[in-house]
Amino acid sequence: MTLAPLEAVAVSYEHSADLPALLDRLGVSLVLSTYQAGRLVGVGSRAGALSLSFSHFDQAMGVCRTPAGLAVGCRQMIWQLPADRAIAPSLSPEREHDIAFLARTGHLTGPLMVHDLAWAGEELWLVNTLFNCLATCSSPWSFVPRWQPPFIAQIGPGDHCHLNGLAVAEDGGAPLWATALAETDRPNGWRERKARGGCLIHVPTGDIALRGLAMPHSPRLYQGRLLLLNSGEGSMLGLESGSRQPFILATLPGFTRGLDCFAGHAFIGLSRIRETAVFGDLPVRQTNQELRCGLAIIDLASGELAGFLWFHSGVEEIFSVCVLPGWRNPVILGPDTQTDQTQTAWLVPPASL
Repeated sequence: MTLAPLEAVAVSYEHSADLPALLDRLGVSLVLSTYQAGRLVGVGSRAGALSLSFSHFDQAMGVCRTPAGLAVGCRQMIWQLPADRAIAPSLSPEREHDIAFLARTGHLTGPLMVHDLAWAGEELWLVNTLFNCLATCSSPWSFVPRWQPPFIAQIGPGDHCHLNGLAVAEDGGAPLWATALAETDRPNGWRERKARGGCLIHVPTGDIALRGLAMPHSPRLYQGRLLLLNSGEGSMLGLESGSRQPFILATLPGFTRGLDCFAGHAFIGLSRIRETAVFGDLPVRQTNQELRCGLAIIDLASGELAGFLWFHSGVEEIFSVCVLPGWRNPVILGPDTQTDQTQTAWLVPPASL
């Protein structure tokens, strides 16, 4: 299928025949962030067909659910998108959407290379990759540093270890795990070790739980098990509580980055990696003739591929995957409705009308 151009680049895609039915059976929809294309993609189902919508967010990366809706990390800003159920059916095309997420407020951080976002302990946490730390946002500050890996001596600009992933407790409590591409403390030092220098860090203690990973991303806790993506291998790993021996849960034909879990399924983002010094010479490139970009859904009980969405053009990289339980077909109105060619929506208190 081909959609209207996104700034002159047509988006074409295919999906497994039963993907709409799978989303409908699980009672979920999804939001994907596309770092390279600078869009959020809403993925839902309606009347037995897949429904995709695109909205512009500059260099969209981390996405997470919040008590009010969604948060999105962009090039220089963290956007808050409150959810609105009442307005959704009135947005174009009418009577097709059951939930709307509308960009309303943002925190100007300046360029931080924000990666994962997570809601933890009633706060929004972010991975501040440029400053090698986990941080929160609070006015009037650009960000508030909260934690740094044990091998980082001082908070300061300069991407030393490429800290990127964050896992919080399943009950929404404190941050527990982080991933980095190397244990280094000098600017861009991680680049020399990208193929096998990745590590998993226990945030409360600073202990290095795993070493020798290939560009790890997206650690997540689900049903008492830690999952993470060994991106350079194109795989998803599992780690039982108290163990330091990971096992492979799935191997996929792409650079795995972006993970969320729901109802016994893992929703994994895949990217066609760029031929650059950053992504060159990775094992996933050597073992796959053709790399995919899109979404893979894995049944965690069997390890089998339950469904997929592959982009053929217009989208080359997925960064974040966020499941929306209970909603079938979301619509997202970003801050740039002119570029998106979408309608403008106004929200005012009911008493004002």
